[in-house]
Amino acid sequence: MARLNLGGLTSRRPFTLLGILLAVLVIAAFVLVAINASAGQGTAQQSVVVATRDLQPRIPIDASALEMRSIPVAGYPASLFFHNSAEVKGMIPLVTIVSGQPITSNVIAKPGGALGAQSEYLPIQSGYVALQLPTSDLQGVGGNIQPDDYISVIATVETNGKIATKTIFHDIHVIRVGSASASGASAAATASSLTVVVTYCQSEFITWFLTYASLKYELESYHDYQPSSSQASDPSCPGVNSAKGVTLQTVQAAFPSLF
Repeated sequence: MARLNLGGLTSRRPFTLLGILLAVLVIAAFVLVAINASAGQGTAQQSVVVATRDLQPRIPIDASALEMRSIPVAGYPASLFFHNSAEVKGMIPLVTIVSGQPITSNVIAKPGGALGAQSEYLPIQSGYVALQLPTSDLQGVGGNIQPDDYISVIATVETNGKIATKTIFHDIHVIRVGSASASGASAAATASSLTVVVTYCQSEFITWFLTYASLKYELESYHDYQPSSSQASDPSCPGVNSAKGVTLQTVQAAFPSLF
């Protein structure tokens, strides 16, 4: 009977086992690298701008409501986040942003931007209202009145054959020139209206003068600005209930030199 020669198989067995072991080690190494890479992506941190308090829609964001905080950002577009508080200051929230929430580019917009129904609130202090004044090149200082300027209002009244002119209000804050949809220097130069901030009582007087007299505006020197609308309210006319209506007799009593 012929004998089988097992010497060759025996001599090759250690190399076969070594190859299998090396293959297992290589596979294990790839698995570990993949796990580490996945874990690294899941815990990637970036310093981004977050809210330090709840931010309401339409109210410009103040710098004191912002801080930098390191958070995981894996899986999100890099352009979604802000990495400098200055980029967010003054922006307008489109929705409520809660304290601690990262501020992202899809929940804020620039002031005056195309926000649809969610435009920013006009900068009107408590106790004041916005009023629109007609203007023109001659009436409005040749189109040189700009937002955040302060103007004086001059009234000219003709009654019983007597004509009199008087400055009736000083330091009226202009918050917009032209319509809300207009922008730029050229639009301001050709604007037909000024949006100003006045008290409820001033609003009634100005409306009377617009109806029964003529008005012109003076652009005040910025050295002389004494903005009354920076107060919380005017003590002489603190709120809507302070406006009692205006008649000819009321105007005569308030501005006797005009009559």
